[in-house]
Amino acid sequence: VSIYRVSGVAIYGAIAAGSLLSSTPSVAQSWVEESACPDNVPIEFHRCALEVVDSFDPPRTADGRPNLGGNWMLPGGQFGGAYEDLEAHGGELDGIGGAATVVDPPDGVLPMRLWVDAQVEENASRYIHHNAACLLAGVPNTMYHGGARQFLQSPGSLVITSYNVHAYRVVHLDGRPQLDEKIRLWNGDSRGRWEGNTLVIETTNQNARPWLDQRGRFYTVDARVIERITLIDPDTLHYEATVEDPNVFTRPFTIALPYRRITDDPYEMEELACYENNEELLEIYREVGYEIFPGVSPEQARDAAASQ
Repeated sequence: VSIYRVSGVAIYGAIAAGSLLSSTPSVAQSWVEESACPDNVPIEFHRCALEVVDSFDPPRTADGRPNLGGNWMLPGGQFGGAYEDLEAHGGELDGIGGAATVVDPPDGVLPMRLWVDAQVEENASRYIHHNAACLLAGVPNTMYHGGARQFLQSPGSLVITSYNVHAYRVVHLDGRPQLDEKIRLWNGDSRGRWEGNTLVIETTNQNARPWLDQRGRFYTVDARVIERITLIDPDTLHYEATVEDPNVFTRPFTIALPYRRITDDPYEMEELACYENNEELLEIYREVGYEIFPGVSPEQARDAAASQ
């Protein structure tokens, strides 16, 4: 593994995941231990959350919706796992390891088409990780790279901010139509609706240039992501995301993660000094042959599948 490969992908991963363990110990210690589902292993947490969710009556906003507002973080060593690899993996030079985040299929393995493995290997050897260039992480990746999240909720929107200050999301809840499909954005176009006590978010219109994880797994602009966020106790959110893209995957797959409330009072997120298109950094990568991932088009994906 070249030092540039490690620099391009792993160093940002360390910033986004592992370094947070030592830089904010008070936050980690403040997570509420008494939870309806205390197990942070994604598959175990997911099973428990589905069992208990109907027994909890969440606190509500003035308009009667479940109140998701507050500061949240993925717990313990688990919050590096999904960012590094959605499947189960050990600790390596560029990661801290973690359990599978994939809960469907139940074996925890992503249902990728046969041609995709070769493209993933090419991605990891040829391109730098989008976050190494301070570009946005896309959906759902933006919800599981390291650091705290703040949810700001109003009747018409849910705003999600993070310590990477320019990587905020605005989820519209006012029923407005989705953008024209020709408009492609790094984080796509997100529209939310309430189904009982669950906020369901549909995201389309992504430019498909971020990766799903540090291994170089990807999707195309045809991807549709359905997220479900539910309070299962006062200080725990059950987060699910289902990714549909028949160009890359043989079937939709679902990941799940626990978000634990940060109860430090007062609490303020640290700011990551990261800005888009850091040219000095990008020039280093270009000099050793690395580029920013251009994405795989639906047409390229279908041609690759047909050649198998």
